[in-house]
Amino acid sequence: MWERPAGRSRRLIPRPPSLYKKPLQDADGRRIIARDWRCLLRTDRRAFLKDVAGAAGLVFVGCSLTDAAGQGSSRAAATRRPVTIKGKRITTVDMHAHCAVPQANDLLRRTPAAPTQTQASLLALDGQPLAQRLAAMDAQGIDVAVLSINPNWYDADRDLAAKVIAVQNEALAAFCAAHADRFAAFASVALQFPDLAAQQLEQAMKQMGLRGAAIGGSVAGAEVADPRFHPFWAKAEELGAVVFIHPQATGSAPLADRLKGNGLLGNVIGNPLETTIALSHLIFEGTLDRFPRLKICAAHGGGYLPSYVSRSDHGCQTFPTQCTAGVPKLKPTEYVKRMYYDSLVFTPEALRHLAAEVGADHIVVGTDYPYPWVDAPVDHVLNTSGLSDADREAILGGTARKLLGLATRT
Repeated sequence: MWERPAGRSRRLIPRPPSLYKKPLQDADGRRIIARDWRCLLRTDRRAFLKDVAGAAGLVFVGCSLTDAAGQGSSRAAATRRPVTIKGKRITTVDMHAHCAVPQANDLLRRTPAAPTQTQASLLALDGQPLAQRLAAMDAQGIDVAVLSINPNWYDADRDLAAKVIAVQNEALAAFCAAHADRFAAFASVALQFPDLAAQQLEQAMKQMGLRGAAIGGSVAGAEVADPRFHPFWAKAEELGAVVFIHPQATGSAPLADRLKGNGLLGNVIGNPLETTIALSHLIFEGTLDRFPRLKICAAHGGGYLPSYVSRSDHGCQTFPTQCTAGVPKLKPTEYVKRMYYDSLVFTPEALRHLAAEVGADHIVVGTDYPYPWVDAPVDHVLNTSGLSDADREAILGGTARKLLGLATRT
């Protein structure tokens, strides 16, 4: 459940299940009544956060930062790398950071997909994994990470999917409320049931403080541009939600045989290809015409689409009989410039080219944590030639803060 503190901020805050299942009592058995549960942290913080975590499937050992992360926020703050542009301290935001909620995976009876067990363990949001995550953020100069969970529930039935999403979103909301100085999160949704996904998105944004939704580039083999998903897209547009699209490993299943062998081709080719196909269908099936105010952010620099988008402009001109007349209404490049992309394109030249194609103000930082694709995401932006100081500030955090409504942090 969620409540609004009386006489204070309009923001809704999470109320842990123990506060609505039974009265909360102090050590002497006296009932405690508190509208804002955060005030209880001052008297019995460790026991209270343990109670919250037990309900959400997380283990919290602190309020702002964990004890494991440095025994207090002051030590972590002292080691955080400040990022400045011409002497101005800026707030950096990572829009592409993975995590997992063990209780949700237990419900699914599966583990989160990860190349190695070590990387899978780093998806957790407690104890040593959280300490390592914070240390990496500090070293890289990341102030705020926006968490998301890769969908692994698109084959679940409606009841199970609803339970999984509830557990994940409640856990993410409680975690971000307790670590608001460093984390925000995208909601999970059961997109295989579009009406349910729309309800989950609305609840997550209006009642839980989550910042949008993370979805796959396909849904159990169906394209996200399929008309069946219109209820979700309509709700996302209505709410002004940012929808972060991350490729699904199953999206390249038809090419599985060709992507076998050495080189991790299912990932290095399959993932960008999945995103390219998803975005292209959103354009060519008219989804972005039907919902023109959608805020879509694509992982991995949008796959291959931004780098070769002019071919999309020429396809229907060259072979008009193979296209539906009037769909899309504009050139594909116009839609590509409306969407947003993370900076995970590896080289300064690739980032410069992405900015030239879509505009620097439509790029955000993405690290793909805990997967070690990059080790210096901030320097990647700072060292790319052809970007102005305003461009760098926008990429490093300005655009993300504007999209997600995040406050500037110092």
